[in-house]
Amino acid sequence: MMQLRMPARLLASAGALVLAATLSSCGFDYATDREYTPTAGVNDRDAQVDVLSAVIVADHDGEGAFVASFANNDQQEPITVESLAGAGETTLTASDFSPVEIAPGQLVNLATDGGVTVTGDFGPGSFVAVKIGFDNGENVEMSVPVVAPCDEFEGLAPSASGSTSGESYDCDVPAPATEH
Repeated sequence: MMQLRMPARLLASAGALVLAATLSSCGFDYATDREYTPTAGVNDRDAQVDVLSAVIVADHDGEGAFVASFANNDQQEPITVESLAGAGETTLTASDFSPVEIAPGQLVNLATDGGVTVTGDFGPGSFVAVKIGFDNGENVEMSVPVVAPCDEFEGLAPSASGSTSGESYDCDVPAPATEH
């Protein structure tokens, strides 16, 4: 077997090092490049207004509070949320909805005022197709989760209506069953 001379070994080592450095940087779709929102709510960023962390908070079947944040990406003109309704075959009624103006480049959080009371065929754990209409002609359709008024959603479910059409959801976590 022929032994490599020192310069040939050095050249081979340097080539291997360059090749390893080049091939090890071939990744794409890094986890840090993906949007991730650690929340129960859903987002839609396809329109001029971003709909962020949208949920319906319900403590019993049939009634809840639609809560979301709206971010106006237009830096020049205000945009108004004009309507909230069920999308497609979904029946959803927003009983106390009044238009919400979003100033240019600003964010409005519906949770600040308790959300918009909605009624329909839903309960905690389900998803509701909603359609949000804006005065610029755009509409956003999204499937919104229905969550119980526990933890960060505590106090957001409508309770002033006095409706008792269903049993209230219990936020207490049951103790684990143990066998002896």
